Amino acid sequence: MRRSFIVAALILLISKVACAAAVAPVMLVFGDSLSAGYGLAANQAWPSLLQRDLAGSKTPYRVVNASVSGETTAGGLTRLPAALKEHHPRLVVLELGANDGLRGLPLDVAQRNLARMIELAQAAGAKVHLIGMQMPPNMGPDYTRSFANMYPALARQYRTGLTPFLLAPVIMHPDMFQADQLHPTAAGQPLLATQIRKDLAPLL
Repeated sequence: MRRSFIVAALILLISKVACAAAVAPVMLVFGDSLSAGYGLAANQAWPSLLQRDLAGSKTPYRVVNASVSGETTAGGLTRLPAALKEHHPRLVVLELGANDGLRGLPLDVAQRNLARMIELAQAAGAKVHLIGMQMPPNMGPDYTRSFANMYPALARQYRTGLTPFLLAPVIMHPDMFQADQLHPTAAGQPLLATQIRKDLAPLL
């Protein structure tokens, strides 16, 4: 009798956990290689670490990482409607623009693409958290300044959350970058996850 009770209790517990996972709202991470975990195992990238952190808290979000290495804002704008339809996120973490900047693409186009993605996400009922980047000085002072200012301007306009510079926690630590000096190593990913979790707090 006691054994049957224990088995029944375990089944009930497992069912509750499964149901909780099924109804947990989705946090859609929508970015480029910096979020896709370029050069790393999938479970080493900051979105996976953020999921582990949230799993140990009272915040029930399920993180879905739909990031693609090499993605531009134009490519993201093309992909986003299908991702919103598939995942029905409550929160979209938008990390795009770095590849536009490194290619020297027009910033007015990148800003329009980001704005449209924010509009699409908000129209679908999702909150938006925008993650910014900065360009190296060799892109020229005007371009570099305009690029950095693009993200706070969009965040103010659309009242989104904002992480001004994704790489801020590691930028002064060359040893935390892979050989290309563009993508953080596995050792740097927890620092990115911690920063983003802190910045996301008001939206969670």
